[in-house]
Amino acid sequence: MATEEAAERGALAGKSVLITRSPDRAGAFLSALQEAGAVPYLLPLIDFETVEFSVEALGAGEYGWLVVSSITTVRALKYQASKSGISLSELIPSGTKIATIGPSSRRVLEREGLRVDLAPEDIQSAEGLIAVLPDLSGLRAWLPQSDLATPRLAEGLLAAGASVDAVVVYRTVDYPAAEGSRLTTPLEIGVEPQEHFEAQLLEPEQARRLIAEGALDAVVAASPSAASRIKATLAPLGGMKFIAIGKPTAQQASVEGLKVAAVAATPSPEGIVEALCSSFNPDIPTVPLGPSGGSSGALLEGPNHELF
Repeated sequence: MATEEAAERGALAGKSVLITRSPDRAGAFLSALQEAGAVPYLLPLIDFETVEFSVEALGAGEYGWLVVSSITTVRALKYQASKSGISLSELIPSGTKIATIGPSSRRVLEREGLRVDLAPEDIQSAEGLIAVLPDLSGLRAWLPQSDLATPRLAEGLLAAGASVDAVVVYRTVDYPAAEGSRLTTPLEIGVEPQEHFEAQLLEPEQARRLIAEGALDAVVAASPSAASRIKATLAPLGGMKFIAIGKPTAQQASVEGLKVAAVAATPSPEGIVEALCSSFNPDIPTVPLGPSGGSSGALLEGPNHELF
C-alpha cells in the first residue's frame, strides 16, 4: 500500500497534520497518517445537514440515469430511503442506470447493493465522468447534489443530450450541524471508529495558537468549502502546508489566497499521504496545477463537488 511505502520511507515521521473533518468521519485518515509516522490533529470545520426532497419520481422509474456526484450524496439518498423503511437498492428501480464520478464512490454504491453502469476508471472527478458520458439524447437524468455544487456536472449532462433535474439533497454547513439535522446515516462500506486512533481534537483557538508557534506542519482540505473555512478560521497559515483533495479544492484555495503545497491524486487516505510526502520531499515528482489554479502540486484528478 502507498501508506506502507510512506511509512517505510519515514517521509511523515514526526510531521503534525491537521485534518478538518469530524471525528466520526476521520478514522481512515487517522489510520493512514499514523501508519506513515505522522502526528494527526482534528479540527472539524465542515458538516452536513439533511434537507427535504422527494424521491417519488426516481422510485417510479421516471429517470433513465441517476448521477451520483459524491459519497455524501449516497448517505443522503440512503437516509431518504430509510425514512420509507426500504434500503437504497430497493429505492432505485432496476431499469435506472447509475453513473458516478469515480472508483471511490463506485465502491460505496456497490457495497450498498447497487449496480454502477458508468464511472471513470482511474480518477474521481466530475470532469472524468463527463469525458466518458455516452449520447444521452432523449433521456432524463436525476442529479442529487450538495447545495454548494457547481453547475459543471449538470452542464456536461446537458451537453450529452440529457434532460437534467438537479436536486439539493444535503446542505454543507459549518461544524457542528444543527442538532437533529446532522446527516449521519452509516454506509455499508464503513470507516474505522475514531476511538481506535490517537488524535487530539482541537478548538479553532488552539489550532491558531499552534500555527503561530509553528507546531503544525500541514492542513488537509477535502472540498472547496473546507478551503474557504480554513481561510476564514485559521489564516494566516504561516509555514503550515496546505494540501488539497482535488483540483477544485486547490483552485478555491488559490482564490482565497492560500498557497497550495500539493494536490492529492486520489480522494483517499492513501492519496493524501502521498500528497503530503511529495510536499515534504522534493525528490517525489509533482506536476503543475495549471493556469486556472496558479499553484503546483501532485496529480490533478479530483472532485467537482463535496466528496465525502
